[in-house]
Amino acid sequence: MTPHHPTLLEPHTSPSLHTAPHVIVRGEGVRVWDSEGRSYLDGTSGMLCTNLGYSQPRLVQAAARQMAKLPFFASYAHRTNDVTLALADDLARLSPIPMGRTFFANSGSEATDSAIKLAWYYHGCLGRRRRTKILSQERGYHGTTVAAGSATGLDHVHKGFGLPLPSFLKVACPDPNGPQAEGLTEEQFVERLVSGLEQLIEAEGASTIAAFIAEPILGAGGVVIPPPSYYPRVQEVLARHDILFVVDEVVTAFGRTGAMFATTEFGLSPDLITLAKGLSSAYAPISAVMVGRRVADTIAKGSATIGAFGHGFTYSGHPLASAVAREALAVLVDEDLPGHVRDTAPLLLKGLERLRGDAVSDVRGYGFLAAVTFAPDAVGRPADGWAPAVMARAADNGLLVRASGDSIVFAPPLVSTAAEIQLMLDLFEKSYRSVLMETRFAPR
Repeated sequence: MTPHHPTLLEPHTSPSLHTAPHVIVRGEGVRVWDSEGRSYLDGTSGMLCTNLGYSQPRLVQAAARQMAKLPFFASYAHRTNDVTLALADDLARLSPIPMGRTFFANSGSEATDSAIKLAWYYHGCLGRRRRTKILSQERGYHGTTVAAGSATGLDHVHKGFGLPLPSFLKVACPDPNGPQAEGLTEEQFVERLVSGLEQLIEAEGASTIAAFIAEPILGAGGVVIPPPSYYPRVQEVLARHDILFVVDEVVTAFGRTGAMFATTEFGLSPDLITLAKGLSSAYAPISAVMVGRRVADTIAKGSATIGAFGHGFTYSGHPLASAVAREALAVLVDEDLPGHVRDTAPLLLKGLERLRGDAVSDVRGYGFLAAVTFAPDAVGRPADGWAPAVMARAADNGLLVRASGDSIVFAPPLVSTAAEIQLMLDLFEKSYRSVLMETRFAPR
């Protein structure tokens, strides 16, 4: 990379860097091209979001039609636009929970903030104004705005910002491969997790806790798949204390797990669901909070006393984004992409499982979301760690994957064919083994 004088403050990047960023200029299908003309297979769907691949004609045409018809009209003061109303109807028909209403925003972080405020508003409508605390998991990821960043359980999101805020509390990460699970059966581990949750609620007082927010699969935390009995037990505890359950489906919704919603796949019963990313396949910024009937009915009744729901954004329910999202949902249904994921996912998992051993300590996944974890103490560990070294080598070989701690994360576009998945696997294995050979036999 050549030195440059930056004008862009890059997200999730150290401002101390003085080299030019890697610039992507074009995308088609599951490939992207950089400014130097090199092509790459996109093994992570951009930011786990371009589920339908790049330059999908139906989405491009939907955007063009809406731009020509009505490029913008706000949803504000009981006035909205037709396409946003239609998208809310679409989501109600697909919903995995008894639906009340859908609130639209522009990003996963905004959806998290909105869900938290809805939880506060719900309890306020019931006269429970002390219920302001939010529970979430260590290593969970819910965004980087002030509230969402506070709910996130990753230190790098907190450092330098004075986060998390005091009213945001963490429970242990439900990682069956983590140190807290060592030496325990699955049943014992879940019992430890649930006991910890109960103890936190008792210590803080249930009458001060508004909601618990969690991902069905912890994505940015390293593709953590909780034990099957974990969330049913958690839901029992939350229901007993009337603490709202917010399921963060920003990553998992719209086919990634082989179902339209992971909420259905894992038998969850949330009060609110946050959505983003795959809602428009990231072609236009849009997110949503699906508000269950119980919560929606309560805030509708309570607002008569409190007053207007004083929350929203200029671009809530933007007609262009809503039009693209409607078409993205139609493509998912018309092409049965959740079914394609169910059929093809075993190829991805089986291919990665072949790498277990040597420096690879664990392989796990669900649908088109998978991770390979490296043993940090494996012989020949690169100076920057296994995951960054393998990620960089994969890019050299024409494959984009994502490092998360000691893991490499895969989240291929849902439209990836079996042949494209196999090519991703071949390029990744080539990259990993070349790093392994170089480090094992490098001069000491």
